[in-house]
Amino acid sequence: MLTEFTETTLTIEIFSATLIIVALIVVLFFNWLRPSIAFLGAVFGFIILQIVQVEDLLQGFANKQIILIFLLIILSSGIQRNLGSAFFFQLFSKNLSPFQFRSRMMVLVASLSSVLNNTPVVAFMIPFTKSWAEANNYAASKFLIPLSFATILGGMITVVGTSTNLVLSGLLYQSGLPLLEMEDFLYPGLLVSVLGITYLAFCSQSLLPDRSGNKEEVIRHLNEYLVETIVSESSNLIGKSIEQAGLRQLKELFLVEIVRANEVITAVDSAEKIVAHDSLFFAGNTSAILNLINQKNGLNIREESADKSKEFSKLTEAIVPSGSLLVGQSLKDIGFRDLYKASVISIYRKGVKVRGNLGEIILQSGDLLLLLCAQESFTRKSYKDLIFLSMAGELETKFSLKRVIPSVIALVLLAIGIAGGLDLFLATISSILVMIVFKVLDLNQIKAAVDLDLLVVLVSALSIGIGIQNSGAAAYLVQFISDLTLGVPIIGSITVLFLITLGLTSLITNAAAVTIMFPIAFEMGLQSGVPLTPFFIAIAFAASADFMTPIGYQTNLMVMGPGNYKFQDYTRVGLPLALIYTIVVLLFINFYYL
Repeated sequence: MLTEFTETTLTIEIFSATLIIVALIVVLFFNWLRPSIAFLGAVFGFIILQIVQVEDLLQGFANKQIILIFLLIILSSGIQRNLGSAFFFQLFSKNLSPFQFRSRMMVLVASLSSVLNNTPVVAFMIPFTKSWAEANNYAASKFLIPLSFATILGGMITVVGTSTNLVLSGLLYQSGLPLLEMEDFLYPGLLVSVLGITYLAFCSQSLLPDRSGNKEEVIRHLNEYLVETIVSESSNLIGKSIEQAGLRQLKELFLVEIVRANEVITAVDSAEKIVAHDSLFFAGNTSAILNLINQKNGLNIREESADKSKEFSKLTEAIVPSGSLLVGQSLKDIGFRDLYKASVISIYRKGVKVRGNLGEIILQSGDLLLLLCAQESFTRKSYKDLIFLSMAGELETKFSLKRVIPSVIALVLLAIGIAGGLDLFLATISSILVMIVFKVLDLNQIKAAVDLDLLVVLVSALSIGIGIQNSGAAAYLVQFISDLTLGVPIIGSITVLFLITLGLTSLITNAAAVTIMFPIAFEMGLQSGVPLTPFFIAIAFAASADFMTPIGYQTNLMVMGPGNYKFQDYTRVGLPLALIYTIVVLLFINFYYL
C-alpha cells in the first residue's frame, strides 16, 4: 500500500500548472487550435512561469526516442510502398465470409502494427477494406471499427507499435530513468490482442450497424447535392471562360463539373470556355443556384430527369488525416480544386454533414470529403495529407515475392532491434538504408513522411511532463489519490491511475494523456516502495485504450467517415472491449509485478 509522505500544499505553481493542463485538455477536446499550437502554447506558459526552462524544450529535439518515432514513420512509408496492394489481395479472396475476412484482417493489421506505425497501416487498409466489402455487397461499417481497434491492440505488443509507448520511452529517457524492457509490452500486449480480437471477431457483427456509406447515400439522393443547368443557344456566357463568366468565385456555390456531348470535364479550370448546350453542374446552397438562374444569363435548369449516378461515376471519398497540411485551412485557401484535380461535393464531420459555404469551411482532421475526381487525382495520392478511399488504378493481380525482399530484410532487422539483438535506433536506420539502396525510398519521399506538426507535439509533450513534475502538481494529485486509496493494496492505487488515464485518453489524444499522467505515475511509484515499471505500464496501456470514443485515437477518427459511424457506435462495441482490456492489464500487473 502507499506509505505516508510529506503533505503537499496548494501553491501558485501548482494552481498555474493545473490551469495550463486544463486549458490544454479543453482546447484539444473542442479542437479550437491545431494540436501543435496548443501543445506549444502550454509549454510557453510553463516557460513564462519559469517552471520549465527553454533548455528543457530544446533537449526534446535531441531525444533519441522522439527521433525514433520519425524513423519508424519513414520506414512504415517505405514498406507500405514496397508491398503494394497485391500483397493484400493474395491474403483475402472474395469467397471469404464476413467472419473470416474480419478475423484475418484483424490478425494481419495487429501483426503489422506491432512493428510499424499504426496510422499508415490503417490509411492503407481503409480503401482495401471498403473495396472488399462493396465487392461482396457488405456494409463497410461492419469492418472498419474492428480495423482501427485491432491496430490499437497490436500496437501494444512492442515498444515501437504505437507512438504512446515511444512517447513514454522519450519521457523516461528525458528523466534519466531506465527504459522498459521488451517483455513489459510483449506479454500483456499479446494477451489483450488475442482476447480483444477474439471478442471483435465474434461480437462486432451484431454490435456494429449495417449502414450505407456516405457515397452511396449521395448517389441515391444526388438531386439534394447537385443542380444541373443547361447553357441555351442564346446565352451570353457562350465563348467566355469560367473566370470571365463570373462562375469561379460564386458565393455559397461552385461549379463542379461540365458535361459536353460525350466529354466529362471534372475540376473545371478557370480558363475553360463555355459552349452552347453544355451541362453545368453546381453544388451549394439551392437559393444561390436560383439566384444565378434568375440573372437571365442563358442558364436553365434541366427539366427532364437524368441518371446522374452514371454521369458521376468518378464520385469518391477522401479523409483528411491527423497532421495533414489541409487541417485548419479552407478549400479556397489551399486551392483544393487545382491541387487535387477534384471538386468537393460535401463534407462530413463526425458522422454529420457540415453545412455552409463549402469553400469557406475550415477543414479538421477526420473530415470525410465527397469528391468528383479527374482521373489524374488518383496518381496524386498523398497518405499524409489526403487519403483517397478508392482502389482505382491500384488493383494488382500478381504478387512477386522477389519484389518485396527490401521489406522482408527491413522487418527482420527491425525485429532483431526490438528483441534486443541490435540497438533499436541503429536497426531502424539500417532498415531505412535498405529501402534507399533498393530504391524504394528517395529523399523526396522521406521528406514527405516527416510531419513537423507531430514533431512539435512530441517535443512539447516532454516539456509539459517536466512542467507538471517541477510545479508540484503531480505530487499534489498523488496525495489526493493516496487519500482515496488509503489502506488498500497497491493494485488499488494503480487501478485508479489506470482509470484516470483511460478517462483522459477518451477526451484527448493518447500522446497528451500519457504525457500528463507520466509525472503522476512517477511520483506515485516513488511513494509506493515498489518498482516504477507497473505504474508506467498502467499509463501506457490506459493511454492507448480509447475504444469508447472516436476522439482520443486518430485511427478511430480516420474510420469514422468511411464507415458512416455515429459517436455511439464506438461506445456500443468499445465499452465491452475496454472492460476486457482493463481487467486483463490490471490482472497482469498484479500477478507479474506486485
